[in-house]
Amino acid sequence: MIRLEVEQGEARGRTLERDTPEITVGRAPNSDLLLPDWHVSGAHGVLRLDPADGTVHFRDNRSTNGSRVSRGTAVLPVDSSCLFERELVPGDKLILGDPHHPVVVRVGFTPRRTATGTDPYSMPTVPGLADTVQPGSPAAASIRSTAQAIVSGGVSGGVSGGVALPPSPVLVSSPEPTATQPPEPEARVVAIRTVATVGQAREAIESDPLSLKALLTSLRALSSALEMDEVLDAVATAVFDLVGRATHLTVALKDESTGDKPTYVPVTTRIRGATGAPSEAVPITRSVVRKVVEQRAAVLAADAREVGETASILGAKILSTMGVPLWKGDDILGVLQVDNRASAGIFKERDLDLLMVVAQQASMAVANARLYSRVKLAEANTKTENSFLRQRTQKKVDLIGESAPIKALHEKLAKVVDTRVTVLIEGETGTGKELVASMIHNLSRRRDRLFIAQNCAALPETLLESELFGHKKGAFTDATADKKGLFELAHEGTIFLDELGEMPLALQPKILRVLQLGEVRPLGSGVTRTVDVRIVAATNRNLEAEVAAGRFRQDLYYRLQVFPIRVPPLRERREDIPLLANHFLKRCAHELGRPVLGFSQQAMELLMSYEWQGNVRELENEVQRLVIQSEPNSYLMPEHLSPRIRNIEGLLDRIRPPRGTLKDMMEHIEKWLLIEALREHGNNKSATAKTLGITREGLHKKLKGYGIS
Repeated sequence: MIRLEVEQGEARGRTLERDTPEITVGRAPNSDLLLPDWHVSGAHGVLRLDPADGTVHFRDNRSTNGSRVSRGTAVLPVDSSCLFERELVPGDKLILGDPHHPVVVRVGFTPRRTATGTDPYSMPTVPGLADTVQPGSPAAASIRSTAQAIVSGGVSGGVSGGVALPPSPVLVSSPEPTATQPPEPEARVVAIRTVATVGQAREAIESDPLSLKALLTSLRALSSALEMDEVLDAVATAVFDLVGRATHLTVALKDESTGDKPTYVPVTTRIRGATGAPSEAVPITRSVVRKVVEQRAAVLAADAREVGETASILGAKILSTMGVPLWKGDDILGVLQVDNRASAGIFKERDLDLLMVVAQQASMAVANARLYSRVKLAEANTKTENSFLRQRTQKKVDLIGESAPIKALHEKLAKVVDTRVTVLIEGETGTGKELVASMIHNLSRRRDRLFIAQNCAALPETLLESELFGHKKGAFTDATADKKGLFELAHEGTIFLDELGEMPLALQPKILRVLQLGEVRPLGSGVTRTVDVRIVAATNRNLEAEVAAGRFRQDLYYRLQVFPIRVPPLRERREDIPLLANHFLKRCAHELGRPVLGFSQQAMELLMSYEWQGNVRELENEVQRLVIQSEPNSYLMPEHLSPRIRNIEGLLDRIRPPRGTLKDMMEHIEKWLLIEALREHGNNKSATAKTLGITREGLHKKLKGYGIS
């Protein structure tokens, strides 16, 4: 049976008793409880009775002016924070509609019964506690003002005393009830102080010079603590110094990883006069912690022996306990629980006032300690990442090879690494132009700064300009914040512009300005910035032909052409193929965990005779494919190679003579063999003649006959 009584509003005095699963409340004529007040919605809310367990819930139907539940001295919002529904207890009051002049409806019903048949929500009279909250005391004034605010309508949107109440019931990290451990009843509360009254408590303490001096002395260490352990030590010292009856202290902090359902985990327990951790586990009083979190208030619970001893209070043999929130704005950071387990009697109101003032300072210290911990972690991560990136960028890189073209390349690099000259690297795709650029950076005095590579063909014009030069917030549609460009990030370092020949013509003057003046201007900004960046560019295009075609600026071409370096294709340094192939084989076998003995002679000969249009990159990909398909501890045979490499027709296609007489075709083949032999020996005619098995004079005669100089 549910009984509703309107205590305030136009329908004041109206009552309704129903034994139905649902009772509707609102201004609509068909409402079970009709409330004609203008600020009450038509279908304002509904009360639902669960016949299985006798619980009653009130659901707000997204009303215009909202609903609240008044329970004792607390006001609980019924809004999105609790999914617009709250469970009621007998004696609750529904605060409906206009926050300043609400409709107040008292709710009564037969509550669910425990196994012993007692009402868990009843509040028995506690002998010896009648004088705990004295008339005229701050606690009585606070409770009385809160109750008057509820009755007079001074409750708005779940705000009590100017401080927002918590959004929903909060989980407490503690053992769940079992078959042998019944659910813990509500703690028997003697006094409650909302966080809004901390100012009154502070004024009361400050009015007493002796208390103020003791407070300042106790909190001095707390104000200077940075680490969480230091904060907890200072809190324990302050509490034991200020609260004479306190014997045990427990701090439960919010687990920030639990998301929407916060859990408060006990992190430390301190015992007066003891050092180190206690010898036995100290259970937290879950009902007290839950009330502290839900009502954002300091709670003083009664003597456990005289109030029936709730489960955790009994287990801990607590005579009385205080729970105080640690808060920052609307967020409850944790709960400070202080127990008296030594002597009869309970804490006094002054103890609660002192504890609230300590908790206010401790709240700030806990928040700062957590922030300090996050900053230290972020700093450590940044140092680790910077160290990793520096080691990665400074990792020794080198061009593998002993051929004459590679030796000549090394000689050119040695002359330019420590100059400010812009380097233009030319070569076919896959020859290792970025590797050469990285070598220039790592061998130079800029090695300790950043090396940044950007492919100019990978982004459209607008995005490439933003990437290189940066942009201001609002410069274009997706520019939601300022962004530094790569030129600024590479200050005092090196930037590698790959595929520069494909850069849009409109961006080329800006690159020229960086080369000439060292100035960059972010998109959307009217301010130029000076940077010290060494530019290394690369292209696989013929820039001279691009200039003639009008696709590349002539002035930029001449500015880049100060020191050109050509990376030879792999077919011009075939003697390096065995070194490269074995290097890639060793690395891939290690990365893939597949030991391979090496290449057979026939397989290596086929690799050396192939043209490698994709150059070193194509060779690396081929070796990786070979390792993947190979059997462990085996040699790579010709049949393992790709068809295009092992097909002998590839070689025949390169030397196939044009149709003609036998004499003409033989001369064509002989001429090709002479040219290949000279190339392999770097035009050394004596070595070429020796390899071919003819005299130097005979070689000269043949070369002259074929017109080869």
